[in-house]
Amino acid sequence: MADVKKMATRDAYGAALAKLGAEHEDLVVFEADLAAATKTGVFRKAFPDRHFECGIAEGNMMAVAAGAASMGLVPFASSFAMFAAGRAFEQVRNSIGYPHLNVKIGATHGGISVGEDGASHQCCEDFALMRSIPGMVVLCPSDAVEAEAAVRAAYEHVGPVYLRFGRLAIPVFHDEKDFKFEIGKGETLREGGDVAIIATGLMVYEALQAAEQLAGEGISARVINMCTVKPLDDELVLKAARECGRIVTAEEHSIIGGLGEAVCAAVAESGIPCKVKRVGVNDEFGHSGPAVPLLKQFGLSAENIAKTAKEL
Repeated sequence: MADVKKMATRDAYGAALAKLGAEHEDLVVFEADLAAATKTGVFRKAFPDRHFECGIAEGNMMAVAAGAASMGLVPFASSFAMFAAGRAFEQVRNSIGYPHLNVKIGATHGGISVGEDGASHQCCEDFALMRSIPGMVVLCPSDAVEAEAAVRAAYEHVGPVYLRFGRLAIPVFHDEKDFKFEIGKGETLREGGDVAIIATGLMVYEALQAAEQLAGEGISARVINMCTVKPLDDELVLKAARECGRIVTAEEHSIIGGLGEAVCAAVAESGIPCKVKRVGVNDEFGHSGPAVPLLKQFGLSAENIAKTAKEL
C-alpha cells in the first residue's frame, strides 16, 4: 500500500471550495474558528471577502448561513462534525432544515480517526442526527477524488446538504478522469455473488481490501461504495440483497442510526430474504490514541469486515 497516494478528504474539501469559488460568485464560506483544520483557509486566501469567521459559536454560524441562503447565496458552513452536527443541531434543524434552505454543511474530523483529540471530538453520531432531519442529504466520500466531486454536487443541489470529511490521510483509489458522481447513487467497485459489502467513507477502501482477503479463501465479495447515506440507493441495495443473500455494512460511525440501519430498513421492508451484519462503532465512545490503531481496535478494518463476512 506504500505506493498508493494518500490524502485526507478534508484537504480535498478545501481545494474544491477554492475551485468552485472561482466559478461561482454566489458561493460564500462561514467558519467557526477552525479554518486551518477544516481547510477552508484555502478558500479564504483566494477569496477573503467571501469568507466569514464566526468564532466559536457554531449555532450562530448556522443561523447566519441560513440568512445568507435566504438572500440567494450558496453558503458552506464548516466546523468539526461534533460541533456542526452535534452542538448546532437545533439551529441546523430549525433554521436550515425546516425552511429547507440551500445551506451546505462541511463537517470535518468525523469518526474515530480524529485520533488523539479523543471521545469529545470523535463524532460517531452525525449520520444519525442529520438523517433524522427531513430533506437533508447526507454525503460521506470515500477518497479525495470523490470528496471533490461531492462538494461540486452539493453546490449544484438545491437544498440542505451535510458533507462529512476526515482528518486522516487515506488511499486515493478513484481515477479523477473517469469518475462520475451523482447524489443518491451508489457505486459498485467490485462484482461478487457470495456476499455484498456496502461501505461508506474510509471504510470503502477497507472493504476492497477485505474482498481481496475473502477471494483468497474462495469467497466472492461484491463491494459497493455508498457515499450518499441519505437518500439511500435502495435499488442498488436490494439488487445486492437478491443476488448475494448476505450483506455486510461498514461505516466509521455508530451502528445505531447510520448506514447499517438504513440498509437494514431497506432490506427488511422489501421482504427479500437476506442476512445483514453491521460493522461500525458498537454503542460506545472512542478514546484518545493514534488514528490507525484506534480504527483497528474498534473493528473498523479490512480484517474485521472479512471476519464478519465469513460469519455470514
